[in-house]
Amino acid sequence: MTGNVTTRRNLLSIASARVRRIRANSRYRPLAGLSVPIVTVLDRAGRLLVDEQRAVVRYALQGGAGADIIFAAGTTGEWNRMDNPRRQLVARIAVEECRRAGAVGKTAEAWAGITAPTRAETLANLEHALDIEADAAVVAPLSIADLDDPVDFVTRELGEVFDRRGRTLPIFLYDNEDIAAAGKSPHLHTRDVKRMSQLPYVSGIKVTSGKAVLGNYTRAAAHFKRAGEFAIYPGNAYLIFDLFQPSAGLGGRLRSGWNRYLTNGALPHGVVAGAANVMPREWQRAWQVCRAGEASLMGRYGAVMEEFRAAGEFAGASPKRTIACLKAALGHLGVISSEAVAAGTPALEPDERRVFIRRFNELRRRACVTLEPEWLSHWTTRPAGRRMALRDA
Repeated sequence: MTGNVTTRRNLLSIASARVRRIRANSRYRPLAGLSVPIVTVLDRAGRLLVDEQRAVVRYALQGGAGADIIFAAGTTGEWNRMDNPRRQLVARIAVEECRRAGAVGKTAEAWAGITAPTRAETLANLEHALDIEADAAVVAPLSIADLDDPVDFVTRELGEVFDRRGRTLPIFLYDNEDIAAAGKSPHLHTRDVKRMSQLPYVSGIKVTSGKAVLGNYTRAAAHFKRAGEFAIYPGNAYLIFDLFQPSAGLGGRLRSGWNRYLTNGALPHGVVAGAANVMPREWQRAWQVCRAGEASLMGRYGAVMEEFRAAGEFAGASPKRTIACLKAALGHLGVISSEAVAAGTPALEPDERRVFIRRFNELRRRACVTLEPEWLSHWTTRPAGRRMALRDA
């Protein structure tokens, strides 16, 4: 055990020295705000629809009022149902669309999901992320089937790519037990995250789990890097309505105390919301009011978000149809024309789609009444003959 710890410390020291030799970058500060793990638009044959993929990114950006970060080729993007050329293409589209928005002053970062089933493909995706000048890369070490040691991979193998290319890219770790490869631990060990966080290029982690697991990371975050240099983003976006809830009354004070215990007072740096594919403005505003602790508005936005989550739940339906619901909503709004999911992704039955769209329309009607009008998402570029107005399925 002592030998393994020593070896890992040596690896970290070598990697840190290597990065210092490559380039003395100004320190990257992780972006706070809303990250949208963008869906991937496919036809029924599984081919990527490039124009519609661009439309989904533009819709999520909402002209600067939506996503702060576009996260391509993540779980919501069905990375594990695609081959590497498609993973790389959706990453390139995300970068190009964010750069286009930046040209007119609407700044958003593009993060490339580089995770693939094998180490070789993952490293190829990192090379590609460097080629397209992504703002950051996201890797889920426990989802790579032929990887045994996350610390060694992130330290040595990613470091060798940076050494060869002569520059680095901010790396965000990804912890999601739902996509862990067979036989792997469901979560990264906190001690391993601490070690990887010492690397100059490791800037944070996305955690898709409950409050207890998220708390393991937030409690340890003070030991990772200096304040603000290692960011934690919950992938279970609905947690922000609980974690940021101001304490009021006995129940509120008890909940606030429990949250402070779990998180050691360290609140999330941002939020990763799959539902923001459909409601980017609403989720952007939800993040803002949660961060500001505006209890009344938190209640209004939280109710709408919970209603959207409930709209996609069907009795006896397992696994969940979350991705199919996101695509159905985007199709209903006229953002995309194909709602096809990748082979292996749970699809909606026709009756389920009708029920979901009815619920979605009811939710939108209530949102128009209860939410601030400037924070309602809209889409103006749509195919001729398609209406974005509220309508039945």
